[in-house]
Amino acid sequence: MSETVKLNVGDKEIELPVTTGSEGEKALDIGKLRGSTGYVTLDPGFKNTGSTTSAVTFLNGEEGVLRYRGYPIEQLAEHSTFVEVAYLLIYGHLPTKDELSEFSNHLTYHSLIHEDMRHFFDGYPSTAHPMAILSSMISSLSAYYPDSLDVTHDVDHHIARLLSKIRTIIAFAYKKTVGHPIIYPRNDLNYCANFLHMMFAVPAEPYEPDPKVVKALNTLLILHADHEQNCSTSTVRLVGSSEANLYAAVAAGILALWGPLHGGANQAVIDMLRGIQNSGGDYKGFMEEVKDKSKG
Repeated sequence: MSETVKLNVGDKEIELPVTTGSEGEKALDIGKLRGSTGYVTLDPGFKNTGSTTSAVTFLNGEEGVLRYRGYPIEQLAEHSTFVEVAYLLIYGHLPTKDELSEFSNHLTYHSLIHEDMRHFFDGYPSTAHPMAILSSMISSLSAYYPDSLDVTHDVDHHIARLLSKIRTIIAFAYKKTVGHPIIYPRNDLNYCANFLHMMFAVPAEPYEPDPKVVKALNTLLILHADHEQNCSTSTVRLVGSSEANLYAAVAAGILALWGPLHGGANQAVIDMLRGIQNSGGDYKGFMEEVKDKSKG
């Protein structure tokens, strides 16, 4: 028999189904509460409310647990590439050799953005915040791909297109801020190597991405690939629920990520890494200091 909880509201008693998550966490299903009683719940900040069930990501920051589709993040970071993990998150399983080849090809051959869009970057000052540029450019993609306005049409194609072009947009935005010429993508490089090429290559000299840096970037992207139903994820879902196109919904999520209470954690990490670099690269000493609880 399914577990339920009885709730007394005025002179009415209703039974609320109990849902048990894959990690043993339990939730009350109040989907019929208003229809049965006329009451709604008030939960400021949705601190006690799950908006939907999900089999994508489980995150427990207190215990240091992160799983994608049931796979421990440690396993994925050690044995998978970001492209494989992206496929896992999107489709629910790690790709076969043929599936990975097809998906990778989609990412390779959709990396260019329309040449007209390249000129958009000239309209931004060099001091423009990268999140302002990124959100605007992602939203603009819908103008160049009007087929995306039909949200039921070729969804997989638009997912691959966005995943590929976003690194090109980020790299172009970075080049704008440092005053360097735009570097176009190369089809002979994999996802992360191509991103590094567009970020750091210059026309005056040859550039080949360092394999160690490519590996580090793969790991970084895997760790940040999905963080459960957080602020930006919820924003994308909310905007998408209106049947806005994929690019518009993701642009909204980027704007949510811009907030210092959300994406600000990433900025803090960058500041921390710069601090380690400025102190001579003593990362071991930094880790010992973090582990030393007596120092707060």
